Amino acid sequence: MTVEIIILAMVAAFLGLRLYSVLGKRTGHEQEPLTRGMDTPVTKRPAAIERPQLDDKPAGLTPGTSTVFDIAAEPGIRQMLAADRSFDVGRFREGAKAAYAMILEAFWSGDREQLRSLCDDEVYESFAESIEQRTARGETLENRLVRIEETRIVDAEYDAPMARITVRFDSDIAAVVRGPDGELVAGSLTDAVETHDVWTFQRDLRSNDPNWILVETDQA
Repeated sequence: MTVEIIILAMVAAFLGLRLYSVLGKRTGHEQEPLTRGMDTPVTKRPAAIERPQLDDKPAGLTPGTSTVFDIAAEPGIRQMLAADRSFDVGRFREGAKAAYAMILEAFWSGDREQLRSLCDDEVYESFAESIEQRTARGETLENRLVRIEETRIVDAEYDAPMARITVRFDSDIAAVVRGPDGELVAGSLTDAVETHDVWTFQRDLRSNDPNWILVETDQA
């Protein structure tokens, strides 16, 4: 039993290190991640799917009582509500949650078109470089988002006209890397790894486009 626990701990640590190298800081893409985690596997979406709408209707705020965002994010959110009456915090969070799953699956499957529509240039290039390195090694990812435990806004900034919202995702991800001949390189689909990602989304509130894009990734 002790040996099994040690082996599982080593696999979890290995997965975490490789994941952080790409989905950590914006400039961190030296290696490739074995990433991520929903109760059921994320289903494949057509390449032409629209980006998630991260806002919709206005919502009120009651100081210090939100379960959607941290108190540190409240001033920025109030500024956004004042600047854009259509902004809705709850719908933003749900849209961010959907975008999180879509971006992860697009990265795992190597769908660059989907990634380009959801990320800014710098984040996209980090993902694309990692995909190229993975392809060169002949590796494929068989990852599954098992569940997203919590999605919470931890920071919000409004520097007119640009709005930036940072979201923390606590999730469980089952990750497997296979080599050129389909052999197991690392990971397991039966043992999910707990992950804590902090992603920042941005939008020009003057724009008619209601979609937000991913501009930064980090880990908590």
